[in-house]
Amino acid sequence: MLSRMRKTYDAAFKAKVAFEAAKGEKTIAQIASEFSVHPNQIRLWRNHLMDELPELFSSRRPQQEKAREELEADLYQQIGQLKMEVEWLKKKSQTLLSR
Repeated sequence: MLSRMRKTYDAAFKAKVAFEAAKGEKTIAQIASEFSVHPNQIRLWRNHLMDELPELFSSRRPQQEKAREELEADLYQQIGQLKMEVEWLKKKSQTLLSR
């Protein structure tokens, strides 16, 4: 029995198809035949596009990015401190073993 690989589409293609569907100039069936994609998949992409559009213009987006950057900075600081502690412990253990 042959197994069929699922088709994968890149984000630019999905955006293009979803945008075509959102414009409403063509039917889903026309878009499906034009791009060789199942109509249900086009509906899913269009619905996802319509759900995410308000978030694109949300004022919370910069706040979320700032919070993520602060978290990253804190984590990098913790990593640096832990590396220093490990190095210190290695040196101390070497001095204790050499005695």
